[in-house]
Parts: sequence; C-alpha cells; structure tokens
Amino acid sequence: MEKLVVDVDDVRLDAYIAKMKSDISRTMIQKLIEEGNILVNGKSKKISYKVQIGDEIELNIPEAKEIELKAENIPVEVVYEDNDIIVVNKPKGMVVHPANGNPDGTLVNAIMAMCKDSLSGIGGEIRPGIVHRLDKDTSGLLIVAKNDKAHINMSEQIKNREVKKIYIALVRGVVSENEATVNMPIGRSTKDRKKMAVRKDGKEAVTHFKVLKRYKKYTLLEVKIDTGRTHQIRVHMAEIGHPVVGDIVYSNGKNEFGVEGQMLHAKSLDFKHPITGKPMHLDAELPEYFEKMLGQLNNE
Repeated sequence: MEKLVVDVDDVRLDAYIAKMKSDISRTMIQKLIEEGNILVNGKSKKISYKVQIGDEIELNIPEAKEIELKAENIPVEVVYEDNDIIVVNKPKGMVVHPANGNPDGTLVNAIMAMCKDSLSGIGGEIRPGIVHRLDKDTSGLLIVAKNDKAHINMSEQIKNREVKKIYIALVRGVVSENEATVNMPIGRSTKDRKKMAVRKDGKEAVTHFKVLKRYKKYTLLEVKIDTGRTHQIRVHMAEIGHPVVGDIVYSNGKNEFGVEGQMLHAKSLDFKHPITGKPMHLDAELPEYFEKMLGQLNNE
C-alpha cells in the first residue's frame, strides 16, 4: 500500500493521482478507484471527487497476475518488433485473446510464444500486452506492448486519439458520395446484448470514409475512425445501408461470392513510438482472399 498526502485543492481525484503517479495510466487509476483499491481518508470516493489539502489517499495496486496461458507456436506475420512493442498482421478468423469457448489458438497464445516473458502485464491475466483489439474476422495491424511503460503510453495515445488507424472495407451497394463522415453514437443493443447499435444515449463514434473504387454492386472504401467503439465501422456502414460484405452480424451476410466473415482490413497505423517518441508508420497489405475477390469484381 502507498499513501499520498494531498497538497492542492479542488482537483479531480483521478487527475491528481495521474499527476503524482506518472507510471500508472489514468484509465487504470479510474478502474482502481471504481474497484475500491483507492481510498480517500479511509473511504471510497467517486472518480470525480475533488481532493482537498490534507486528504490522505491510500493506493492499493494489485500485482499483475501471473500469466497461466500456454504459449503456442502459431504463425503470425510480424510487421515490426523491438524491445518495447511488437506489431503483427492478424489474420482473419483469429481471436485476439482467450475467452469462454476460445481457450487457445488466439493471438495472445501466439504472441506469448514469440515474446516469451517480455509482455506487459497491465492487460491482465488473459490480455497480456494487448493495447487495442480487432474483431475475430477483421484482419490487419495490431500493437502489442512488451512492457508496462510502453503499454501505458500506447493506451494514452489511443485514448487521446493520437493513433491514426486506416481500414479498407468492401461494402455492399454503390456508395454515391466520394467522401463522407458518419457521426452517430454507438451503444449496446437493447434487442441483442451481443450486438452494438446506433443509440442517442450511446458513446460518440465518428467514422470517415472515401471511395477507392466502385463496382457494379459493391464499393471499396478507405475508412478512418476517430473513435474506437466496439464494431464501430460495421455498425456505421450497416446503418447507412452499406454493410460490410460478409458481415453476418450486422446484415444478412449474403454476397454472391460466399465470403465468410467481414471484408474489413486494418491496413495502416500511425503513432509515436511509446518510448522514443519517434513517428511510426506501418502498413499491412490486403490478405490474399481480399485481393482475389477484388480481382473477380474487376473482371465482371
């Protein structure tokens, strides 16, 4: 347990701790407050509590759980790697981290074999090093942190919208606009808790897209997201009447080529290296199945 004695007035509890403890992300601090691991004068407080001079803050930071998952030698393309991060090109069909029904065969299992003991423990027992996610059937670039310092920095960059993510999507129908922005809040669906939906009381979600090529019945898009809501691109495109081809959750999934899983690929990432601050730009080519289908569409 660690104690802090407050020396300022009228500052939010989470903001004060973040300033005093630069090695803990604000997101993690908020989680610790909500779980009762941070007390003020011996009592739990809300994240928004305004500290006062003389307040005594107790921090109980649980040690990272020992990872008990097994490493598996699963081939995954490494796009970039150094002592702090590893960026992989996740294939379609691979789950990012273990969960009920997917105890192994995940990206985490593969990364553990690649990195051995050098992974951040911040993500918890089943998400070691995982800074952000991609859906099972979305392919492309994903950053994994090898140490806690890199993890905290990357999490902050993502939270502050400093990481630029570009996706390529094939959607159903011919999109009329050359460029457009979809700004619709997204929240958990009230009809199906496994799905997300556009909701007035949802969280802000902003998606920009531009047309790369139009086919007879489909459109190839470049998509940039300002926010990272669950299933954001898939929900937004379905909402405007152009669901991602192969997406069986947010459309009927029908396509004349019988594609399984959504045709959505995280093509590029721009961010600052979490330790050196060096600007990073990484690309991942479209998967073979994606290129093959575009070839078929070109020949129509």
